[in-house]
Amino acid sequence: MAQIDSRAVVDPAARLAEDVVVGPFCVIGPEVEIGAGTVLKSHVNVDGRTKIGARCTVWPFASIGTQTQDLKYRGGSPGVSIGDDTTLREYVTVNAATDDGDDTIVGNKCHIMAYCHVAHDCVLGDEVIMANAATLAGHVIVENQAIIGGLVGVHQFVRVGRLSITGGCAKIVQDVPPFMTADGNPLAIRGINKIGLERRGISPETIRALKEAYRLLYRRKLGVKDMVEEMRASLPDAPEINHLETFLTSSERGVTR
Repeated sequence: MAQIDSRAVVDPAARLAEDVVVGPFCVIGPEVEIGAGTVLKSHVNVDGRTKIGARCTVWPFASIGTQTQDLKYRGGSPGVSIGDDTTLREYVTVNAATDDGDDTIVGNKCHIMAYCHVAHDCVLGDEVIMANAATLAGHVIVENQAIIGGLVGVHQFVRVGRLSITGGCAKIVQDVPPFMTADGNPLAIRGINKIGLERRGISPETIRALKEAYRLLYRRKLGVKDMVEEMRASLPDAPEINHLETFLTSSERGVTR
């Protein structure tokens, strides 16, 4: 049986795994589902059609699954899906999607620090880190293992690529390519995320290839189309290179230069 503090309010229709811990003054709505081993510390609000996975920890005053702030909302049952082993720190807000049946998604093993905001229809991959007070507008996509610094603001519909890292206080208005380091205001790409790539076990040969890709795009200042053609002609066939090519050629808002 779930361990529910007597001062918490849990709707009888909510589905809680047997070893969920619900601390004092939490409020859990009727459409909520919480997986095994998850802990809600205290004063946590979980509402709407929200699913929280296993072994997550949600800290005081977080608010998950509440109605989107999008003025286009017309009712229905949009929701939120949180993966396994994810941490949501104090005052984090994750809003539901806008349209009926859609979800705002946060993946597995994410670490979302205090005061962060994840708006409607965002999709976060696995092992994403958002530092304190980072803010995502609606429909933002953050790929696996990306790191977003504190106080960063991300424009709606922007993509933040895999294993990229963005420094604090930046404003992101165009896509941040995978495997890159971004910083400054206006935002600029400073180089590849070499330390992050090494920590994730990316081979030295691939790291060198990504460094050459950076040189083509940011030192020689080739256009995206020309850069991708040269990458295909001169760089080795590696999953990371292929992912970078696909990311660049599919950009709709343009790529941070």
